[in-house]
Amino acid sequence: MRPLDAVRRETRGITDAARAAFRRPGRERDLLVQSLKAAGAAVLAWLIGGVWMGDPLALMAPWVALVLVQATVYSSVMQGARQFGAICVGTVLASAAQAVTGDTTGALALSVPILMLLSNWPRFGDQGIYAATTAMFTLTAGTVSSYSVGHRVGQAALGAVIGVAVNALVLPPVHLRDVRENLATLARESGNVLRTVAGDLREGDWDAQTAAGWLSAATRLDHCLDALRSARRWSQESLRLTYGPLRRLHRVPLQPLPPPDEDERLARVTGHVTALTRALAVAVDDNRTPAPPGGAALRAYADLLDLIGAACHTEAERLLNGGVDLRRDGEADGRMRELHEHLQEGLREQAGQGAAPTAVLGTLLLQAENLWAEVVPVHEEEGTGAEGTGEEGTGAVAPEQ
Repeated sequence: MRPLDAVRRETRGITDAARAAFRRPGRERDLLVQSLKAAGAAVLAWLIGGVWMGDPLALMAPWVALVLVQATVYSSVMQGARQFGAICVGTVLASAAQAVTGDTTGALALSVPILMLLSNWPRFGDQGIYAATTAMFTLTAGTVSSYSVGHRVGQAALGAVIGVAVNALVLPPVHLRDVRENLATLARESGNVLRTVAGDLREGDWDAQTAAGWLSAATRLDHCLDALRSARRWSQESLRLTYGPLRRLHRVPLQPLPPPDEDERLARVTGHVTALTRALAVAVDDNRTPAPPGGAALRAYADLLDLIGAACHTEAERLLNGGVDLRRDGEADGRMRELHEHLQEGLREQAGQGAAPTAVLGTLLLQAENLWAEVVPVHEEEGTGAEGTGEEGTGAVAPEQ
């Protein structure tokens, strides 16, 4: 049953990806476009090299064209240069080994070990292996001569030009959507963690195992953050070599890309979420001195986390839909202040019961203030700049426009 279930899951995943590719723009459609472009580049290279030029051994051109339709135009150019260099080195060294040994087997034994060592040269990147494979193709495909060597190098150059040209001129990949989607995912997942913690605190039935689950969920936010940073790098690279006429050939999204400051702001949010869950885990650990605060204060804190989680979800929608203006919700801000004052009163009450629960509640309250300040920064406007920075500490950061 397990293999059958695995097949069903894979089939369902493929079906869902195919539907997503045809329904809306996204990663699935980008993958489909890139795959079709690579196949088209290979066919075009074969038509030119094998059909129009009449070369019966025009393998190099479609092969190189196929692998050079990369995720970005810049990557295609860089990989093309590295691969072409590796192919030239492999072809020349193979022909030299053939001239020295006069035998195909001897030439392979002499050239391939050297080329495998050269394939690790950092200048070749991950294209170094093509030096050895080209040498094997050259030596096993027939008589090696200066004409055949030049012929293969020429076919590789043709394939490289076709692959780069197809990637640059036919719907050049511009990965701006990925940054926005990953930002929204990070904000949404942060809100999910906060609302989960709020729900468990409100029920009052939580222990070390529950807190460990919160910590695990907070740790997964680091993976979302890594994905965001990777998407940012891809977006920046995808804009290289696609300016001017090339970008006019492809409808680049008109919505401005969120600035890198947004990445750092949400990174701070995830850090505060992790610190908050860690403080709660310490408070419920029987082997630690700190103790969780009382029931009334804990329920008020749960309401506060739920409010911040809802703000995270609102932030995710704003990022996904292309909003750039960060405005504080007056009603939510008022509710935040009300809960804050209630928790401040609870903090004074806890002070009379001992230092441990007071320290925990103070730490949790500070993390909540930090979260609110990052999730909903103060919007600086004329006449209102001083209003949002009360003593409660809920308005610490101004938005990046």
